[in-house]
Amino acid sequence: MIKTVIIALAGLVIVFWIGLAYWVNKDARRRIRRRFSVLLATVVGLVPYVGPLVYLLFRPAETRDEARSRDAELAALEAQAAPRGPTCPECNAAVGADYLLCPVCTTRLRVPCAHCDASLEPLWQMCPYCATPVAAELDLDGVLTREAHAVTTLSLATETADL
Repeated sequence: MIKTVIIALAGLVIVFWIGLAYWVNKDARRRIRRRFSVLLATVVGLVPYVGPLVYLLFRPAETRDEARSRDAELAALEAQAAPRGPTCPECNAAVGADYLLCPVCTTRLRVPCAHCDASLEPLWQMCPYCATPVAAELDLDGVLTREAHAVTTLSLATETADL
């Protein structure tokens, strides 16, 4: 009876040892590119029970497929982040360096100089080509805010007069 239990336990230990060696080989093939290194990892994995632990300490952190996927993601991100030339701030459409309006969404990108018709950036106060001051445009937000305030004040005044 005890002899049978010992034989069964020995068989289980051997099967578990062979299973660990098989797992080390299979995992090494997924993670390591060079065949010699895979063979070396498998030989280390054949050392009973200590070999797989040593392999776990020194194996690559990611599989070859994961590394390939990470490299593809990085390449895609770098392609997106690479400078592609000027774009529209509203719709991100490609625009020329001298465009006055975006051809897609008609957002005003630049204004023409009143004197030399050069393309000027919106924040420029003076034309760098002919030294003509840029005329200030009407502040529509300020005008509309003042008008809305005046209408509100007028309606409040008529309400208090009716009371």
